[in-house]
Amino acid sequence: MASISCHRAVPSNKVSLSSSSSALFTTPLSRSSLFSTVSVPSRASRGRISCRISSTSAPPPPSSVNGPAKAGMKDFLHISDFDKATIMKILDRAAEVKAVIKSGDRTFLPFKGKTMAMIFAKPSMRTRVSFETGFFLLGGHAIYLGPNDIQMGKREETRDVARVLSRYNDIIMARVFAHQDILDLAKHATVSVINGLTDYNHPCQIMADALTIIEHVGRLEGTKVVYVGDGNNIVHSWLLLAAVIPFHFVCACPKGFEPDAKTVLKAQQAGISKIEITNDPQEAVRGADVVYSDVWASMGQKEEAAHRRQVFQGFQVDENLMKLAGPKAYFMHCLPAERGVEVTDGVVEAPNSIVFPQAENRMHAQNAIMLHALGL
Repeated sequence: MASISCHRAVPSNKVSLSSSSSALFTTPLSRSSLFSTVSVPSRASRGRISCRISSTSAPPPPSSVNGPAKAGMKDFLHISDFDKATIMKILDRAAEVKAVIKSGDRTFLPFKGKTMAMIFAKPSMRTRVSFETGFFLLGGHAIYLGPNDIQMGKREETRDVARVLSRYNDIIMARVFAHQDILDLAKHATVSVINGLTDYNHPCQIMADALTIIEHVGRLEGTKVVYVGDGNNIVHSWLLLAAVIPFHFVCACPKGFEPDAKTVLKAQQAGISKIEITNDPQEAVRGADVVYSDVWASMGQKEEAAHRRQVFQGFQVDENLMKLAGPKAYFMHCLPAERGVEVTDGVVEAPNSIVFPQAENRMHAQNAIMLHALGL
């Protein structure tokens, strides 16, 4: 039996700070990455009680609830924070775990005894249900925190939210507006942080998309993916994936609605994929393996919806555009779709539309991401 001895440290006017640094990401592509690693200092304490446990058996692994450093844990904030081997390993794991879940086997419970805090600054059906259901199916418990539950950055500072939730949970997922919010969460949290969407990027969606393309086309490398519409956060994540995995990515968008220039340059300078930004959707889709669309006015842009509908005339994915792509081209959409606006009802319901397998794969890709983040 283990014996426990405790003593209280004598308070002192001197406070010593011990810090442990942990890389937020695994295997950055280059030193010139847009995003840098952050060291998370541990909290100093006065007059703390220290306990020594003597036992012949090895001590249990540290629990995230007790607020340790992030050693061995990984955040998932941008796809380009990982190398090709890691991304493909996560996608392979997603396929494996999907097969287990689809088989009806409920004995694979790697998240048993673990909890996840889900922060939603903006609502979502797919993100909430896919994360919550996926975490539950693998044995864990997810806690939904809606826009009015925290009001992160308004009611309470992001750094305080990160440190408090880290002491209650094993992992944090956040769907926020400002990209800086997810960076601040990861900086101050002592558990893994998963990017469920920001105004800048949507890495979990694109991992699900990659899994879907592998399932239907048979491969991701060497495919031609053509995105038609606004150069938004979905496009940014496609570009960051193209900086890691070799394929041909084309963004066809109206003038003035191109993706972030620095992200385009990052993808091009990686020298991995062929990257094109064009204003001609008809020419862009020729020979595509996948034609991809998204709403023209995202959440927070609805006041621009009427103006955007005028500017985006000619960028609707309709049956004629899909014919130009060719008979083997699949249609993808991250949903929700405004049928009759960025895409016709006929295209969404066509036999070569894979929007619903794509939606399902959010859960499987995210399960694999969380397994990787937790080192399971």
